[in-house]
This record gives sequence, structure tokens and C-alpha cells, in this order.
Amino acid sequence: MMLQKLFGFDPSTMKLRTEIIAGATTFLTMSYILAVNPSILSSAGMDKGALFTGTAIASAIATLLLAVMAKLPFAQAPSMGLNAFFAYTLCQAMGYTWQESLAIMFVEGLLFIGITFFNVRELILESIPKNLRYAISAGIGMFIAFIGLKNSGIIVANPATFVALGSFTPNATLGAIAIILSGVLVARRIKGALFYGIIVATLVGIPLGVTDIPDGWLPVSAPHSVSPIFCQFDFNNFFTLQTALVLFSLLMVNIFDTVGTLVGLAEKTGIVQADGSIPRVKEAMMSDAIGTTAGAMLGSSTITTYVESASGIAEGGRSGVTSLVTGVLFLLALFLSPIFLLIPSAATSGALVLVGVLMLESVKKIELGDVSEAFPAFITMITMVLCYSIADGICLGILSFVIIKLCTSQWKDLNVTLVVLSLLFVINFIFKE
Repeated sequence: MMLQKLFGFDPSTMKLRTEIIAGATTFLTMSYILAVNPSILSSAGMDKGALFTGTAIASAIATLLLAVMAKLPFAQAPSMGLNAFFAYTLCQAMGYTWQESLAIMFVEGLLFIGITFFNVRELILESIPKNLRYAISAGIGMFIAFIGLKNSGIIVANPATFVALGSFTPNATLGAIAIILSGVLVARRIKGALFYGIIVATLVGIPLGVTDIPDGWLPVSAPHSVSPIFCQFDFNNFFTLQTALVLFSLLMVNIFDTVGTLVGLAEKTGIVQADGSIPRVKEAMMSDAIGTTAGAMLGSSTITTYVESASGIAEGGRSGVTSLVTGVLFLLALFLSPIFLLIPSAATSGALVLVGVLMLESVKKIELGDVSEAFPAFITMITMVLCYSIADGICLGILSFVIIKLCTSQWKDLNVTLVVLSLLFVINFIFKE
């Protein structure tokens, strides 16, 4: 069967309808990137219309590559966080032009391809202890839920306590409705619960004034040209120590963002082998690396695997057909952008929070009776949320694991890769200062 050969779809254990709904759910949950990425990057002086086209095409390329190469139900798009790093740190704080910043992203993509080809990322993945893998999965779940609560305004910033419960605004009300609705639908075992939750919440947002339908709205529009930002590389200030340090920091963050997300999502799909290995993980990482390179050519920041893929997995997505559907929808978004951009971020809160609930299941697999195992796991989970970074959570979790094992003379639990990584983390944190 062609679907089985190309995308790993097994008709004996999988249903095509389930995979399609899962792909659509993943897309709807992460479609905010089509609005947010152009908004952030345009602050660096880039053309917003071209950025929308570049974001959609780069996301489609990376996700479709993953569908065929890795045959996993994951999706990829420009990284939230690294797009802000591009616009606000590289371009505004450090003084790089957006053309010079794109050149840095392009070289990072090429380096990614190299270290993936030589199995460096796979070596890192295999070195992560089993309990930390469970912690990464649970931590990502809490992180996703926190994103959902923040996006809807249910949780807001507070100068006294850092975070607090937000006001009873229409946005927060819609978020609460979306969360409760998604919880009820999932509890009643409705197939496509998260997908339907997003659609219904978007409709409910119309009378609440959250779902904004502009005057003269039409569901179809022609794609904007990507030519203003396509391959606009400037290598004039590339060969400097500062650029080398920037590249190092980008590589560290992206490696562990992707590795952590892959570990967490793989745990939920049930594909992790008894020895802890993940099938076709190298192919997944290679599609990410190629996607980053292609993304830079299209004027976008670094591509990464999206934690929102967990919403599709929660709907039953288990093969590359899920990511195929997501990738195709990114291409359709080029023409149907008015429809997809109608979905308010609050409408996706239900899907994000419920994914967090489902991913928390991994906690019960952690060896909580041994403090030398429970402590690093806890550090991983809590810092992932509080630092608002999967990569930082993993870095601090591994660092605490190595330190506590060294201080309790449990040398046998360590490996050379973990020790080397810990030293690199320390160097990276010093550079960040």
C-alpha cells in the first residue's frame, strides 16, 4: 500500500479518518505561527506579506519532509522564541541587519545538517537517562498547558508575583470555555474532540468579540510574493567572534529544543523501544535541519519540531499521514489565509491544556523513590515552565543530574556525552550573560 510505504500508515492498526483529523487538529493548534511569525520578524524591517508566504512554505516543506523521511505524526515550523531572538536580539540589540541575521540562520541550518549526518544529535538523544526522558515529556505537557493559559489571558504577568490570574476579559472567557469544552469532549471520548473544540470556540468567539471578522472579509486571497526576502543573505559581518558565539548559542538551543520535543512526543505515540531508542529519529532530525536551511532561504527564522504536534497525537495520529495533512494545510493556507487567521489564540487554549493533562501521565513512570533521580526530573519539569524554554529545562535537568550523581558517587549512571554536554551548558550560560 502506497500510504504504508511512503508515510508508515498501517491499515491494520490505524484509521485514515483519524489521521486526517489529527493532522487538521495539529495545524489548527499551531496555525497561530502564520500570524505571529510575520508579526515578530517584520519588526526587523522585513516585508510582512512575504513573511506570511515564507512561513507557510517553510513550515510545509519541513513538515512534508518529516512525513516522508521519518513517517512520524509531528509538525515543524519557525521556532517561537528563536524568531524573537532573530528580531529583538540579533537585529535590534546586537545591531545585525535582517539580511545578516538570515545568513547566520542559513549557516546554522547547514551545520545542523552536518551534525545530524554524523549522528551527533542522535548520540545526545541516546545519552539522556530514562527518568529524564519521562520528565521531559511531562514538562513539555505542563509547558504546553502554560502556553494555552497565557495565550488566552487566564494567566498574566504580574510585577509582584511574576504571574497571576488574569482579569475576566472576553479573551479569558473564551479560553475558559475552550478548556472546559475540550475537557468534556475528551472525557466523553468524542473522536476529534480537540479539533471540534477549536472550531466551536472560534464560533463562540464571534459574539464575544474575540473572533474578529474584518469588513469585506473574503475566505480566499492570492499569496503574497516571497521575493522581497528570498535568499537575501549578507555575509559582510559573518566572520567575527560575536557571530561564532551567536551560532554556538543557536545550535545549543535548537538541538535541545528539537531533541526534547522528539522525546516527549515519541513517549506519547508509544513508539519508544524497550531500550529507549526512537525509530527513525535521525530522519526526523534531518528534516528539521533541512527545514531550517530552506526556511532561511525563504526569509524565516530557525525551524523546529512543534510541541503542539501533541494535540494531533492526542487525537490518535500515529503515522506520517498526520504530518502530511498538516503540511498540505500549510500550503492551502497560502490561499485561505483569511479563514485560518480568524482562529483566535484563545480558541486553541483548550487543546493545549488538554494535551498538558494527557502528557502528565509520564510522571508516574519516574523513579520518585530515589532523590538522585527525582531531583533532576523535578528540575527539568519546573524550569521548562518557569524559564519558558524546553531547551533551558533540559539543560538544567541534565546539569543537575550530573552534579547530583557526581556528589553521591554514582559514577556508573553517567556517560561521557552527559559530562561533555554539562560543560558546554555552563559555557553557553556564561555566554548568555
